[in-house]
Amino acid sequence: MLRIGVIGYGYWGPNIVRNFNSVNGAQVVMVSDMNAHTLKNKVQKAYPNIKTTTDINELIKNPEVDAVAIVTPVFTHFEIAQKALEAGKSIFVEKPFTYTVAEAEQLVNLAEKKKLKIMVDHTFLYTGAVRKIRQLIDENTLGHLYYFDSMRVNLGLFQHDVNVVWDLAPHDIAIMDYVIGQKPEGVIATGASHFGRNLEDIAYLTFYYPKNIIAHINVNWISPVKVRTTLIGGEKKMLVWNDLEPDEKIKVYDKGVQVKTKEGQYNLLVDYRSGDMWAPKVEQTEALKLMAEQFVEYVENGGSIINNGIDGLNNVKMLEATSKSLKNKGAIIYI
Repeated sequence: MLRIGVIGYGYWGPNIVRNFNSVNGAQVVMVSDMNAHTLKNKVQKAYPNIKTTTDINELIKNPEVDAVAIVTPVFTHFEIAQKALEAGKSIFVEKPFTYTVAEAEQLVNLAEKKKLKIMVDHTFLYTGAVRKIRQLIDENTLGHLYYFDSMRVNLGLFQHDVNVVWDLAPHDIAIMDYVIGQKPEGVIATGASHFGRNLEDIAYLTFYYPKNIIAHINVNWISPVKVRTTLIGGEKKMLVWNDLEPDEKIKVYDKGVQVKTKEGQYNLLVDYRSGDMWAPKVEQTEALKLMAEQFVEYVENGGSIINNGIDGLNNVKMLEATSKSLKNKGAIIYI
């Protein structure tokens, strides 16, 4: 039985506690939060058997805790994660992993030294839609990829400590990294802050990959509508993923373009292909539950996962490069 302590019971913490507490082979034994009222009126009422504390160190040092889930603001991740690893606990860390590449590298090295495990909360990688997209790409259904275009916009939720890129883009960067299966060579990022907070509330990110693959991510806190749409274009097929669609989340289009030139002529011959559309079946299992199960398996038995410390480090590398490009008004930053 893997005994888990959860640090942070704010917006995301209740979901973490609920899922880890329902996984076979795991049990949440302690929750820590700075707000004593939250612990008394939310945690203890819902889970009377779970111990609570306002002292993070009490949870980390508790010999009854085998692993620690860190669900706190990103600026606190490094210090808490370092303490947990030093205490011999494997860690589950909310995205983004850390706020700097240097911090992420230290944690990865420390975990390796201590022979402990790190999982970063890239929840979307465990959704049925993303797993289906990766399957279609692995099966070469789309052919050679041309582009990845993602839009994640909404009215809010404004964060007080990070900009819209560090809040929303870790999701899309993780998905992009996973489904494309290569590492980007560089990034160009532009954005703007409209409320005097010096934190961008809208941003556009463009990643350049080998083999002429281009990826674009639009994140926005001030959109009049909520949009969660990703388009992936390939040589053979094209795909649309609408995460807000209740049923047919993925649609695959037999559409494409072929361009030819006749010998001795300068004019292009463009052939447009427009065939059928089909919606593959997508599993509806809760992604966070699958990820919690994978964390327990990873800590107990080892193996490989798609969101370990190295994956979290790579995500932070892309975020940090994006921040440098934003500060330099869209200058290309090589990764």
